[in-house]
Order: sequence, then structure tokens, then C-alpha cells
Amino acid sequence: MDTDVYFHKTVSFRAWKQRLQFRTSQELFSSHDIDTGTRFLLRSIVEADYQPRRILDLGCGYGPIGLTLKKLHPDSAAYMVDRDALAVAYTHQNAELNGLEDVEIYGSLGYDDVERNDFDLMISNIPGKAGEAVITYLLREARYYLAPGGLAAIVIVAALEKTVTKILEKTPGLEIVLRRNRSGHAIFHYRFTGETASPEPEQSSIARGVYHRQDIDMRLDGIVYRMETAHGLPEFDSLSYGSEMLIKALKDLQGRDIQHVVNFNPGQGHVAVMLWKLIKPENIVLVDRDLLALRYSQRNLVLNGCPAGKISLNHQVGLKSTGKDKIDLFIGVLRESEGRDAIFLTIKQAVDSLSPDGTMIVSGGSTAITRLVDDLESEGLADIITRERRRGYSLLISGGV
Repeated sequence: MDTDVYFHKTVSFRAWKQRLQFRTSQELFSSHDIDTGTRFLLRSIVEADYQPRRILDLGCGYGPIGLTLKKLHPDSAAYMVDRDALAVAYTHQNAELNGLEDVEIYGSLGYDDVERNDFDLMISNIPGKAGEAVITYLLREARYYLAPGGLAAIVIVAALEKTVTKILEKTPGLEIVLRRNRSGHAIFHYRFTGETASPEPEQSSIARGVYHRQDIDMRLDGIVYRMETAHGLPEFDSLSYGSEMLIKALKDLQGRDIQHVVNFNPGQGHVAVMLWKLIKPENIVLVDRDLLALRYSQRNLVLNGCPAGKISLNHQVGLKSTGKDKIDLFIGVLRESEGRDAIFLTIKQAVDSLSPDGTMIVSGGSTAITRLVDDLESEGLADIITRERRRGYSLLISGGV
């Protein structure tokens, strides 16, 4: 924990005679302290005196809601999920830090990866930027994961109160048990009465278009490809300069024997699709913290003719092991918000995983690339082959040493 390059600070939280500590990262929501909405939601649950046996924390962040309730109800079982692998990692840390056992923590895109359907209490701090389609999905489909008589308790920013009220009131068989407003937030507790409802969907949220934004046809230097794009991911209608530079570099690799490829931070999947069309490697490993990016990139690869069996998804922080002995090509966009140390750690992991003739191609802001070059050269970790600049972006092509 002491060498965690994502660590920001440890915050203390006194909750009804219990004291908890939470390690936080600036990459996660409310890293400075437990946010007002979380405190409001927790207070409403404690005051209602619910006695949950099994809790689902949907979109757990670094764990303040679910872990606090687990501390207050030690005989309960807590299940905590998030689409961000960094949130999952920090919730694991915080469960251990607070000595909490019987806590299951894993990645899930909404409910897609939740296997149980017998929760007494589902809790969530609904993201303010989720969009109405996603919010509707999160609110209504709790019914398929709650035990009979189970309760959902959510907090939202005040700007979403009218939207959430409309969704809940228009949902058949839904009863609002509690509703309160305070300090720019609103909380709702609700349950499902068992009246006739639609059957549980068989398809994933992505297959049903919950996150869908639009379909687009892209044309790059004579190559045409189709993309399904998602809300919440960049490059939904055009490419960034960074992605354009990566794709241009890919064209220079045509004809080389490249079998094992890692595409880091794939976003909607533009680079991954062009990678398949130009090089057709034996396998493509997609690596990202965000499950939405991974699954949309996978979907777009298949849409453009890449066999599903050639695609692997690694939902993780940094690179770590990709499941392959050595990488012929590592290509991706730097996540600059993570900071210099985290970027360098990831790229060091990539360099260590390259085959003897392997190539690393990364793009990012010019300042971030300059710092990365300095760090690589100071450690003697890579042979810098090419560096290109364009409108504030830079491309770095490197090999192992």
C-alpha cells in the first residue's frame, strides 16, 4: 500500500460509534472526504433501522457506503461492484484496512456481472452524469436482484430529482417508501410490490442499447469501418489527434509479423478496429480500467469482422500480466489524469512485457510524453525510435532494451 502510485490520502469517518478509514485516489469520486450525498444516504438507512442480511453496493467507488453498512451490520454479507477497476482495487484495500470480512468485491457494468438475486438492500450513489437511459436501467432493474420485500436506497444530486421521480412513479409495481431532500441531494427508498412486471431481460445492458449513443461510419485513408458508440466514452463522432497518430503509426507496421497485441485504454475501439483491419494479429488483448470501454471495443471489433475468439479483455489497473508470454505490439493512449508516476509504472510494465523485437506506441499530451521520455531514458528502460508532435499531442514509438 505504501508504494501505491494512485494513492491520494486516508480519510477518517465516524459512523454511529464506529470509526472507519478509507484510502482514496484522486481518480475516484470524492477523494478528499466522504461526500455529502453518501452521508445523507447512510443516515437515512440507519434512521430507518433496516436490518439487511445481504447488501449490494452498486457503483461502490472506494467503498464508503457498503463498507460502513457492513461495519454497522457485522452479520451481513456485502457485495460491492463498480465498472472501474481502480474502485474495485481500493474497495479491497479498504475492506482489509477496516478488518471487514465476508465482503465480495468485483467489477460489474451496472448489474451485468451480478449473479445473485436475493439482496435485502441495494444501495447506490447514482452518478450525476449517467444519462436518463442509464439511470432508468439502474433504478428499475434493481427488481431482478432484490429478494421479495427487498429495498433499494439511492441518492442523487438535486438536479436529477424530477427525472428520478418521473422514472420511479411510472414504473409498474414500484412503491416509494421514503423520499427526502437536503444539501443539494435527494434520497429515495423504494421497493417492488410483486405486481406484474416485464420478465428479466436475457441480454446484457450493452446488447440492449442502454449505453448506446449513435452508430457512425468512419473513413480513414480509404478504409471504412462501422462503429457503435457509447455515452460516457470519448470519440463518439470523431477521432482525437492522439488516436489519429496511433492509427497512422499502425499503417507503417503493415507486413510485419505481429501476433500478440495489447491495446491499452481502447475507448470506443477505433484503434483496436484499425489494428485488426491493417495487421490482423493472432490475438488482441484489450486492457482498461473501464468495463464500458472494454465491452464496447470488443463489440466494435466483432462488428468489423474480428473473430471473438481472438479478443481478450483485461479489466485492471495498469498492465500487470496480460496472459501472454511476450507482447509484439503495445499500443494505446496515456490516461494523463493518473499522473506521472502511474503512467511510468504502466509503461515500465509494458516494456518489461515486450518480445525482443516488440514495439511500443503510445500517444498523449506533449508534456506527458516529454516526461515519459525523460523517465524512460533516465532508467535506461527503452530505446526511443521516434517522437512526433501534432497540435499539443505527441506520439512515442519505442522498443525494449
